[in-house]
Amino acid sequence: MKKSILIMIAGISLASSSFGQTASLSPVETKDPNSAYKSAFPGQTRIAGIKSATNYEGKVLTEALKSPWGITSLPDGRLLITEKEGTMRIVTTDGKVSEPITGIPKVNPSGQGGLLGVRVDPAFETNRMVYWVFSDPLAEGNLTAVAKGKLSADEKKIEGATVIYQATPAYKGNLHYGGRILVDKTGNLIISTGERSDLVTRPQAQSLNSGLGKVIRITKDGKPAPGNPFAGQAGVRPELYSYGHRNVQSLAFDPVTGDLWEGEFGPRGGDEINHIKPGKNYGWPTITYGIEYSGKQVGDAIQQKEGLEQPAYYWDPSVSPSGMTFYSSDRIPEWKNNLFVGTLSGMHIARLVIKDGKIVGEERLLADQFQRFRDITQGKDGALYAITDQGRLYRIDKK
Repeated sequence: MKKSILIMIAGISLASSSFGQTASLSPVETKDPNSAYKSAFPGQTRIAGIKSATNYEGKVLTEALKSPWGITSLPDGRLLITEKEGTMRIVTTDGKVSEPITGIPKVNPSGQGGLLGVRVDPAFETNRMVYWVFSDPLAEGNLTAVAKGKLSADEKKIEGATVIYQATPAYKGNLHYGGRILVDKTGNLIISTGERSDLVTRPQAQSLNSGLGKVIRITKDGKPAPGNPFAGQAGVRPELYSYGHRNVQSLAFDPVTGDLWEGEFGPRGGDEINHIKPGKNYGWPTITYGIEYSGKQVGDAIQQKEGLEQPAYYWDPSVSPSGMTFYSSDRIPEWKNNLFVGTLSGMHIARLVIKDGKIVGEERLLADQFQRFRDITQGKDGALYAITDQGRLYRIDKK
């Protein structure tokens, strides 16, 4: 079934040349925050709203996916999509969905687990290698794991699937796996993990001898990548790239600077966008702008502490940031180099304008669709493609 939804955005007068649009609109968030915590600097939250001057179209290409979680482009422009229960499918840009791809190791799909983020090798046209993240069910518990395998010539199965990395320790819970994956410019893999949510595992986000609550950088064989910030330090895992994270479901490289950006879930409020620098501590659970789901404070209710990195931006109340991507296409010039973040509880795609490392404007796209936007990527054709928990694949482009 195909469905076309047109979103018309009226032109607005441009009052600033800093990024081509006015920054004088009211913030897009109108709900009361969960706390009265004060931000560390102006513009760290509820930045001025912006509105696209371009007429753009959001088209539903298919509604036949089953809890899709990760999306990436194949060299020919088709899309490789993971489904939470443990299957991959190839989808054309006109919405034709393949049969499930077999040969994938078993996942634990309960709770927030399943088959998660996915990327193909930059040399996919010759080696056909695929890399993915999943919740690995072990006898002692579940953990975030990374695997690789070769997509068969007939595209029906993954051949030689091998688990190359496990973010230990395992834990008998089914929340906060993280699960995103990127390939960096050196050909190494960037992986995100969660701290598994519970009070007993939460402190491991601060432990340098744990794989929980981290951004991790490994080779395609699962070894610590050369040049990692903690290499050679006793008692520290050499695969760690940054730490102090809660549940990282967003990773993207800035196409201009090459910098790594990350998004993570806060508890009640305190969802973050972070500019990731190697070796830095991003504070969870010592500092946060969120509160417990019960309404109680987190820890000592500290938001800022020397030696701990501040988020570049945060949301309160939560929007639940999931997959994200930078827009590098020329198809909609005003979107160039903007960051697009799918949100779950927020049920929209957040467009964030970044200038000199700071968020300077925010817009909400497709909020009228009432979808949980799980992941988003830019296709080979320059359009944005987004998947939702409800099974939709959207193509977002100029009208």
